[in-house]
Amino acid sequence: MIPSKYQEYRKKVVENCSKVIVGKEDVLQLVLTCFVCSGHILLEDLPGTGKTMLLRAFAKTIGGGFQRIQFTPDLLPSDLTGINFYNQKTGEFQFRQGPLFSNMILADEINRATPRTQSSLLEAMEERQITVDGVTTVLQEPFMVMATQNPLESYGTFPLPDAQIDRFFMKLSLGYMEREQEKQVLKRPASSVEIIEGLNQVVTKEETDYVCQAYTEVRMPDEVLDYLMNIIEETRRDSHFLHGVSTRGAIALYKAAQVTAAFDGRDYVIPEDVKAMAPHVLAHRVAEGNQGRTAAALDYFRKMLEKIPVPLENV
Repeated sequence: MIPSKYQEYRKKVVENCSKVIVGKEDVLQLVLTCFVCSGHILLEDLPGTGKTMLLRAFAKTIGGGFQRIQFTPDLLPSDLTGINFYNQKTGEFQFRQGPLFSNMILADEINRATPRTQSSLLEAMEERQITVDGVTTVLQEPFMVMATQNPLESYGTFPLPDAQIDRFFMKLSLGYMEREQEKQVLKRPASSVEIIEGLNQVVTKEETDYVCQAYTEVRMPDEVLDYLMNIIEETRRDSHFLHGVSTRGAIALYKAAQVTAAFDGRDYVIPEDVKAMAPHVLAHRVAEGNQGRTAAALDYFRKMLEKIPVPLENV
């Protein structure tokens, strides 16, 4: 594993996306971390904060395809996966691919679709393949889903069960821009759409393949792994939560810490890597009703982290 390659990759991707998404370099790096770990993102934010622009810019930057799906109560699973239709010219059935056959998928307002449709998306996320009429098709790599939901509107929605929320690698929020950053956006001569159209692919497929594979060589010392497990076990003991973090969540935190270390130019993980990633990777997995989907739950999680002793660096 060559740490400098990760630093160069991060720099190129974040700088290119920042031409569209101003002042959100920290969120962009989290999205990139999730992408490298082959994870998916749940983005809970208000309308108009740049969710669609973020994923479109990211897709252009890495050279992947982009599809936006507006989830509604009448959306069917076949609207996502595709259908077999009878071709009268050839006299045979042909498969017409759905929007999931792309690289970057924006599932807008996922909680407005029925549980059946939600499940078809989550199956594709987990298995990275789609089965229609008994025929299984593997989805192309890279494949990342960014699902959004509005935290304020709950009327006419179908909340995602905790078991399905656990399948998302991270839960993020863009939030509002700072005053000066928003002034920069207002002064732009071109619209965000025009800027995105002008973006170029800045990384090659070979570079993307490398960063998505080589991070597994980043080592985690035993003391740091013990610290990670202390965090996981504390979520299972804390009476504030109905349930603790699953093994899937522990694996996600392990991977995120490895990638964070690589982006920082190291081939080993330090406790700060684990601590920095834990709120983003774990907080949504320990939901207590709707509390796990609020900023208050994230604040509580951070306070819980402060109670857990951080080991001295010894690597």
